[in-house]
Amino acid sequence: MTQPDATPLRRTPLHAAHQKAGARMVPFGGWDMPVQYAGVKAEHEAVRKNAGVFDVSHMGEFRVTGPDALKFLQHVTPNDVSKLRPGRAQYNWLPNERGGLVDDIYIYMAAPDEYLMVVNAGNIDKDWAHLNALTAGYDVQLANESDNWALLAVQGPQAAALLQPHTDVDLSAKKKNAYFAAKLFGHDVRLARTGYTGEDGFEVFVDAAQAEALWDELLALGITPAGLGARDTLRLEAGFPLYGHEFGDDIHPLSSHYSWVVKDKEHHGRAGLQAAPTQKLIGLKLDKVPVREGYPVKVGGEVVGRVTSGTTSPTLGHPIALALVNPDAAAADAFEVEVRGKDHPASRTEIPFYKP
Repeated sequence: MTQPDATPLRRTPLHAAHQKAGARMVPFGGWDMPVQYAGVKAEHEAVRKNAGVFDVSHMGEFRVTGPDALKFLQHVTPNDVSKLRPGRAQYNWLPNERGGLVDDIYIYMAAPDEYLMVVNAGNIDKDWAHLNALTAGYDVQLANESDNWALLAVQGPQAAALLQPHTDVDLSAKKKNAYFAAKLFGHDVRLARTGYTGEDGFEVFVDAAQAEALWDELLALGITPAGLGARDTLRLEAGFPLYGHEFGDDIHPLSSHYSWVVKDKEHHGRAGLQAAPTQKLIGLKLDKVPVREGYPVKVGGEVVGRVTSGTTSPTLGHPIALALVNPDAAAADAFEVEVRGKDHPASRTEIPFYKP
C-alpha cells in the first residue's frame, strides 16, 4: 500500500537566501531551517564578539486589538501587561490549567488597545486555538499575521553600531525591550530590542516580500549569518529556558529561575502555577564529556533528574547543561550524568553560565 506523503516542511521567506549562503538545512518545528553556515563555533563567536543575524521568521505573530485587549491579555498571562506602554515589550507566559505552559511568549504594545504577540514556531496552531477558546466575554479581536512577517534577529555587541548608519532612529536612545517603527536600508520595519543570546541586539519585523533584500544588505555589512546551532549554544550559555526543553505543557515553569514572570493577579491557569513544583532547574558543569537532553542525572548513583539541554560551551570551553532534578537534590554540589551507561562527574554551577 502506498504511504501518504509526510507533511512537507514549511519554508521561511529567506529559504533561497540560506541556500545561497551555503547553509545546512534541517527540520525544526515543521520548518526547513538553517542549522549552520560556516560552523556553529564560528557563528557563536561572531555573535559574542561582533554581530550575527538569525532568521527567526518561523516564529508566529498574533495581533490583539479591541477595547478589551488589555483585559484579555491580563486574563491569559501571569505577568502584568498593564505595565506596558506603547513602544514597550514584555516577556510573558501562556499557562495551562495543570501547572504547565502552553507557550512562553513576548508581547509588544503597538498602541492603546493594540498588541503584537510573538509565539514559538512549533506552537502557532496550539496557541491560536488556546487563545481563541478564552475570548468569550471579551471585546477583543485576534488576527494571525504569521505569514505576513519575516523576522530577523541581529545580535551581538556591535549590532547597534552596524545598524545605526542605515536607520533613521537613534538606536542609542532605545532601551532594553523597546519596540518602535523605523526605516532600515529604506525598508519600513519595526525594531525590538529584546534578544535571546545574552548579547545586545535588535529583532527586525519586516514585510515578508522585503526579507531577502534586507538579509542581503545586512550580510553586506559584514554581519555573520547564524543558524539554529549557534542560537542554541548562545541561549544555553545565557541560561535561557527553551520551550520543549526547560518549559512545556507538563513542566511547572516555576521549576526555573523565572519566578519573576508571575505577578499577584487573577489569570487563567493561576491555580496550577500556585501548586508547588516537583522539580528544580539547575546548571551543571562537566570537565570533558558533552551531555544531551534526556541523559539521567544522579547523586551518589541514584537518579534524581534528567538533562534538559546540554552542549560544549564555545565561550567557556567545557560542557554545560541545564537539568531538572528533585528539589531535595538541587542543593547538592556533586552530581553524575550517565552517558551511554557510564557515569561522568558534574558540578552544580550558577545560571547564567556566562554573562557578557
